[in-house]
Amino acid sequence: MTIEDIAETFELLGEWEERYAYLIELGRKLPPLAAHERTEEAKVRGCMSQVWLVGGAQADGLMHFNGDSDSTLVKGLIALLMVMINGKAAAQILATDIAANFKQLGLESHITVNRRNGFFSMVERIRNLAAAA
Repeated sequence: MTIEDIAETFELLGEWEERYAYLIELGRKLPPLAAHERTEEAKVRGCMSQVWLVGGAQADGLMHFNGDSDSTLVKGLIALLMVMINGKAAAQILATDIAANFKQLGLESHITVNRRNGFFSMVERIRNLAAAA
């Protein structure tokens, strides 16, 4: 799945209630985080919901992340972020215009300011991990 696939699905769905439901469904498909991955270090600061992100560079040099949240919509936003970044090299992640993708999907004006801030806190954590790789 790509961000373009998600954009096409959003277009087909039309109504925002259906788009939110689709995001929630994407979040439900994320692999669960193990209890030992839900650490203070993995917790994303700046989110109103509880959010954990784990991952980093794999043996092949590509980065892979996973996350979880106590909010179903935020978990969907995590899944959206994973589509944008997983399986890429650190330099590719740093070069990805996540804000443009976010805006392309229309999320900028359809989620609350707090959720948007939380999403970009997740982005900042991912970028920091990519920069350190």
